Amino acid sequence: MRLNRLDLNLFLVFDTIYTERNLTRAAERLSLTQPTVSNALARLRHALDDPLFVKSGGGMQPTSFAESIAGRVSDALTLLQSASLKAERFDPATSRRIFRLSVLDLHDAELLPDLVQDLSHRAPGVELRVLRLPRAELPKALARGTVEIATDIPLRDTTNLSSQIVAKDSYVCAMRPGHPAGSQELTLDAYLELKHIHISSRQQGAAAVDIALRRRGIRRQFGLQMQNYYSVVPIVLGTEMVVTLTRDLARRFGLQARPLPLAVKPLEIHLYRHIRSDGDAAIDWLFSRILDLSQSSGQRSESSS
Repeated sequence: MRLNRLDLNLFLVFDTIYTERNLTRAAERLSLTQPTVSNALARLRHALDDPLFVKSGGGMQPTSFAESIAGRVSDALTLLQSASLKAERFDPATSRRIFRLSVLDLHDAELLPDLVQDLSHRAPGVELRVLRLPRAELPKALARGTVEIATDIPLRDTTNLSSQIVAKDSYVCAMRPGHPAGSQELTLDAYLELKHIHISSRQQGAAAVDIALRRRGIRRQFGLQMQNYYSVVPIVLGTEMVVTLTRDLARRFGLQARPLPLAVKPLEIHLYRHIRSDGDAAIDWLFSRILDLSQSSGQRSESSS
């Protein structure tokens, strides 16, 4: 088929359906009606002589042919988007740009309040859409443009990613103010006698402190396991349970912190972007703002500790 006979916007619809696996969500993301998206998909099915997607369990699953072209379609759209954005002048004060970020849950309490306040003054018209993608999906999501900037611990696959360290913090044992363990030295034996809250985004995820304990052939006793840090505060404040988290989070949550009785590698958070976004003035600007704000936040944390 000759390319000049095919509406290239149909490939944008294809890429969005492939990412969302749902026509309704694809229509919302494209700011189109669902019938319009369905019509576009029908036109592309006819042009490519393939169903492309089939209904399955309330969603849309790609055919083998759709799987075979999805990567090339995404790469082509990314290059076209990058070319168009690089040609635009970015003015934060007047921009209506939507930025999509994936932020590590350990980092959002530190980053987002400062970032939102900063953007309200410097770029009041921009919109942030913040989500939390599984770590293994981040490289592909950054390459596809599902998210444009991400923060996370060091990734295994950093092919074609640019990164900067934005935070580094030691782990502490955090407890309610007035906790009996807070008035004495926290030895390893005393630490192991406490009942701990274990937090991991994965169902079977091991924390850094547990990895260090396993090397010694010992483990903590858990009273609760959960997947986010924000519900933990009232639990810690209202019980004798403790939680191991970063020193800065303990300070922000108003918890008493005691040094860990064993060596645990500090948490290191990186800021990521895909190299294809190099030269996109808007992403350049936001990436730099996050770096500057993180540096300022780190300096405040050091002065208050």
